[in-house]
Amino acid sequence: MRWRRLDGRTIEGDIVEAVARTLVREKAAGHRLKVCIGTDSQVRGKSVEFATVIVFLREKSGGFMYIANYKSVQKMSIRERMILEVGRSVEIAYALCNLLDEHKVELEVHADINTDPSFASNTALKEAMGYILGMGFVFKAKPDAFASSACADKVC
Repeated sequence: MRWRRLDGRTIEGDIVEAVARTLVREKAAGHRLKVCIGTDSQVRGKSVEFATVIVFLREKSGGFMYIANYKSVQKMSIRERMILEVGRSVEIAYALCNLLDEHKVELEVHADINTDPSFASNTALKEAMGYILGMGFVFKAKPDAFASSACADKVC
């Protein structure tokens, strides 16, 4: 995956190395961080566009995010798409979890799944929650899942 900042600047090298540099820089600046990872998708014609974000929240001082966009032409149901979104987020969380533990940074995985059963995305709620919690991560769904439902949605 190719990662970038919100302003479009490319993040060079491996994302784990880039996050490591970011953690060192932010700690040196005196910031305490929390990281939230989320993915959103939009169906556009015959393709599905995905965006995964790594959101860095500075305690009492704003935040910033790294973004990866990609497309799929595979036809899928809403449930399959929600599980694929969660899978992408868990993949990145798993790649970063040891690094974040080493730096004592909290990690949350956000799912763009509605907790209200009247919404279509709710069909994947139990599976997504089980997957994320089963991997040992903190799980957030709508309306608390801002990384996926707001940040990733904005860049999808």
